[in-house]
Amino acid sequence: MTWQSPLRLWLLLGVLALVVAYLVMQRRRSRYAVRFTNLRLLDRVAPERPAWRRHVPAGLFLAMLALLVVGFARPSAEVRVPRERATVMVAVDVSTSMLATDVEPDRLAAAKEAARRFVEGLPDEFNVGLVAFAGSAAVLVPPGTDRDALDEGIDRLAEGITGVQGTAIGEAINTSLGAVKSLDSEAAKETPPARVILLSDGANTSGMDPMEAAAEAVKAEVPVHSISFGTPSGFVDRGGRPIQVPVDGQTLKAVAEETGGMFHEASTTDELRAVYDDIGSSVGYRTERQDISARFIGLGLVFAMGAAAGSMRWFSRLP
Repeated sequence: MTWQSPLRLWLLLGVLALVVAYLVMQRRRSRYAVRFTNLRLLDRVAPERPAWRRHVPAGLFLAMLALLVVGFARPSAEVRVPRERATVMVAVDVSTSMLATDVEPDRLAAAKEAARRFVEGLPDEFNVGLVAFAGSAAVLVPPGTDRDALDEGIDRLAEGITGVQGTAIGEAINTSLGAVKSLDSEAAKETPPARVILLSDGANTSGMDPMEAAAEAVKAEVPVHSISFGTPSGFVDRGGRPIQVPVDGQTLKAVAEETGGMFHEASTTDELRAVYDDIGSSVGYRTERQDISARFIGLGLVFAMGAAAGSMRWFSRLP
């Protein structure tokens, strides 16, 4: 936290002086009470009350003054704020290998649940879209703020939905970029602040070269955060015959590094949730310095009202 008018903080010395003066007055008051010999009369003019009550209004009033001084000095701090037109494309692998049960209940089901939770954690004003990919890629839900449509799109994620088998990581990136650029009339000329979150369990086997797609993402200034999901022991059952589908994250890692995104590995549902939480804390935000004096002034006003309410309640007068 920094101060735009730091010299005004010297006024806190005045508040400190008031604190000292109050303590001195309380000390003198206690001495005077001891010298007052007519105890019956003292009890009538100053009936006994819990000692802490008479200090509460004064304490709140002095705290209010301190907070107002701090607000008067115009403090500012770095604040995370959502980017305008922020867009997040979630690309999920729906190839056959995603049916492997090395992650309960299977890779695809776990990915759908984690994606849904990730989207729920994003600000409502974020534009979020969904891409499914296997041997080809398709936009299931164009980027927008309709979370019901997105939830329905996540429900539709299933093996074979794209109609072509394989793992087309490059196509998934390229399709996601196309969806971002079609967000609105301005997006084609100037790409909005965007991120691609790409989840897969294997290397690229078809379609566009992933590094060519990554180069296009760099030009558009769209980082690709990739998630390698699964374990080396994964397999799928095809006609009673197990087919090994070990996770392979080398391509995903290369894409993330090329585009300035983050690469994550997850081998359990809990790890995948943690990855999405980590990504969600960074995408679509910018950090800017803002004046936060209103926070201190507002809290000071609350303390002032507390001082007034306590004084009227216990002493039938304003402080």
